[in-house]
Amino acid sequence: MAHVDSLPEDATPELAEDFETFEDILGFVPNSLLTMQRKPAVVEGFQALTEAVMEEADEVDPGFKRLAAHMSSHAAGCQYCEAHSLIAADLNGVSQEKIDTLWDYRESDLYTEKERAGLDFALAAGQVPNEVDEEIMAAMREHWTDDEIVELLAAISLYGFLNRWNDTMATELENVPREVGERVLSDRGWDGGEHVPDED
Repeated sequence: MAHVDSLPEDATPELAEDFETFEDILGFVPNSLLTMQRKPAVVEGFQALTEAVMEEADEVDPGFKRLAAHMSSHAAGCQYCEAHSLIAADLNGVSQEKIDTLWDYRESDLYTEKERAGLDFALAAGQVPNEVDEEIMAAMREHWTDDEIVELLAAISLYGFLNRWNDTMATELENVPREVGERVLSDRGWDGGEHVPDED
């Protein structure tokens, strides 16, 4: 059960455009934002940051940014964001086959050396304490420019905010990402955790 109830989508009319942006991105308005709207300026700031990091910054493939967000969310332990990031990856052009084999990225022919380095970076960046070290950065510099590294880390950091928010709030997972989590992640121990209410 969520620690703070979400509000109805129409509870804060001035956020209609912000919510529409997320509806366009995901196909629904996340419960995290419906709780966040208790402080409308936070939603507006988050929407602006999301747009800057995920839409306007354009050197790193948008789908890959979502895969990196998934890895960092896994490292942080946020099952809500693990599922959400896979929905967003699909909506940003990542093939289902690539999503299904994400956790085999080190061996899969579907992933390039550049992507492998980026996903290793994301996993390390999502750890607490942070595990990005010189070896990981050396691998990144073989394949990524400094500008790309900054953009990729911005995506990882954006999800870092969401990881803290959703795990602290025990945000209830919506049906669509829940179904994706059950289909793609359950064999890795994913069960939705505190984000899936008890059925009894």
